Amino acid sequence: QVQLVESGGGLVQAGGSLRLSCAASGRTFSRNVMGWFRQAPGKEREFVAAISWSATSTSYADSVKGRFTISRDNAKNTVYLQMNSLKPEDTAVYYCVMRDDIMIMRSTYHYKYWGQGTQVTVSS
Repeated sequence: QVQLVESGGGLVQAGGSLRLSCAASGRTFSRNVMGWFRQAPGKEREFVAAISWSATSTSYADSVKGRFTISRDNAKNTVYLQMNSLKPEDTAVYYCVMRDDIMIMRSTYHYKYWGQGTQVTVSS
């Protein structure tokens, strides 16, 4: 089984920054894609960013492109999401995800493993 534990969420003013971390443990697979989704109140869960095992491929939602950066440290089984220039519309619960495959996908359907989520609140 896989366990994903997020950290780094919190309250920040608009224009500020936060860095989310997600530590994976258990059966993490020899090659995987890790990423982040988010869900705001009353809205569907949406793709934010994902990164391939080798970190040579990344994908971002248009709404965060240029402001968020995803990275990973395979020695630590950890993925990061650096969030800059935060906006009130970035307020959501952020979920770390993993899929046992080399292809980056942007649908919740393709991710079997999910963390418990961490709250990010951006005040105006």
